[in-house]
Amino acid sequence: MERYDYIIIADMVRNGSKVLDLGSGDGRLLRHLMDYNEVKGVGIESDEKVIYESVRNGVTVEHADIDEALHDFADGFFDYVIINFTLQETRRPNLVIREALRVGKKVIVSFPNFAYYKIRFSLGVLGKTPRTAALPYRWDESPNLHYFTIKDFRIFCREEHRVIEKFVGFTGHTRIPVCQNLLAEKAVFMIA
Repeated sequence: MERYDYIIIADMVRNGSKVLDLGSGDGRLLRHLMDYNEVKGVGIESDEKVIYESVRNGVTVEHADIDEALHDFADGFFDYVIINFTLQETRRPNLVIREALRVGKKVIVSFPNFAYYKIRFSLGVLGKTPRTAALPYRWDESPNLHYFTIKDFRIFCREEHRVIEKFVGFTGHTRIPVCQNLLAEKAVFMIA
């Protein structure tokens, strides 16, 4: 089954656009956008093992740390910069977003919502670090450095004067129309 975040992101990206995928992993999202949206894209990934998978998927990837990689790109070079389930793993998310908005006209950010009710239940009632579909790691194996919520990201955008152009909160393959901070396991924002 196709990943729902890929479908949501593809709906946000204009056909034929230039796309930079930060933390591109195995390249499947970029491959999806190349196939369905006919984008011209490149990924940036720090994990050498998955870069080989990207190449097998026919995706061009640059080996770099996304916390430091964007200074080589010209202002406004990309139509979209995508940070798909990677922002919470960066050391300096504000700098990454600032640089992404410098090199891209629009930035699409997706992340696990740490205010999702199952996470709240696990922390508040069970008293342990949650494990969900969006957070499959044991606490000591998690790559996540920052734990934030849909509400936190909205406040961040307001304080940093970032315009939220589109937003989708979802769980599984279902869009959550109300109470997203509580009921949506994952979020996708398009900001400018």
